[in-house]
Amino acid sequence: MDRVVVVGAGISGLAAARALAAAGRSVLVLERARGVGGRCATRRIDGDQRVDFGVAFLHGREPEFLAALAEVPGAALPGWPSVILGGGRPCQPDAFAEGEQRLAFVDGVAAFPRHLARGLDVRTDARVTGLATSGDTIGLSIEGAMPLVARTVILALAVEQARDLIAGLGGRAPGLATASALLTMMASTPCLTLIAAYPEGVPGPAFHVSYPEDSRILQAISHDSSKRVSPAATVMVYQAHARWSREHLDPTIEGRFSESTDGWARALLAEAARLLGPWAGAPSSFQAHRWRYARTDRSAELGAPILLHLPGDGAPGPRLGLAGELFAPGGGVESAWMSGTRLARMILAEDRR
Repeated sequence: MDRVVVVGAGISGLAAARALAAAGRSVLVLERARGVGGRCATRRIDGDQRVDFGVAFLHGREPEFLAALAEVPGAALPGWPSVILGGGRPCQPDAFAEGEQRLAFVDGVAAFPRHLARGLDVRTDARVTGLATSGDTIGLSIEGAMPLVARTVILALAVEQARDLIAGLGGRAPGLATASALLTMMASTPCLTLIAAYPEGVPGPAFHVSYPEDSRILQAISHDSSKRVSPAATVMVYQAHARWSREHLDPTIEGRFSESTDGWARALLAEAARLLGPWAGAPSSFQAHRWRYARTDRSAELGAPILLHLPGDGAPGPRLGLAGELFAPGGGVESAWMSGTRLARMILAEDRR
């Protein structure tokens, strides 16, 4: 049976690939980064201490999604965060709605995408630079590697990245021009993020997360070390408002970690000190990260994933699927997972007909 190529190893791409593979389909996942998970990102600092620097916790209410989280091995922290400070607006306000279930993982939120990726054929450091139809297939150009072809390609990317790749197809297929126009009206919001580790003896705050009410700089503060067992250091994660992030984002710099003395990093520390006290402005070390596509703008979303049929030499021609948090109501990780799973089911249902 023809292989499906999934571009993007975030939650939506991994969910689609996992559902297709479970149904017996051959699937290849291509990811431009060095690891899977997208914003469900965890890294180690100061030796072995884990820190979540994108999504701070997971939440949802859909039974299928909650069942998928329950399958993740390792210690979970149901209900985290339970100690909230401030009445500012969370990135995902639905996280605290009645009936919503929240949890974190002791090993970090990246435990979820690692679980989804287990057993899949995933190629990291594989940046897809272009798409083109050829006969009954879609050709994928890959930076520094041989091109690939597939009859079915799924784009599970930020809206801007998907839009750029679709543009190379020329908009000839019914629905492709419409999809391109829809994506043009959508946008992702950035988030400048700072991980700060503090000297021994700094106890950190009593809260799990804080959403400041009177800051135009900081939208969310996560006491990340409160999720860890016997943490070596107090570690805080500071995330800036989308508007402030956009004003200070350098479009020429990619989002990889760096020891940073950038003005915006110092500004986040100064604001943390104003909000939490002088200790917050004096970390023993800090790392900055630029999330260029942190999340989809909630003012624009679509209700379902898209499956397009492109012109080919025969019938049916090649197929192009679009998935991501944009393509399911609510936004966030749950929406990303639901969109990928639903797109996989659309493909399987069509193949059975």
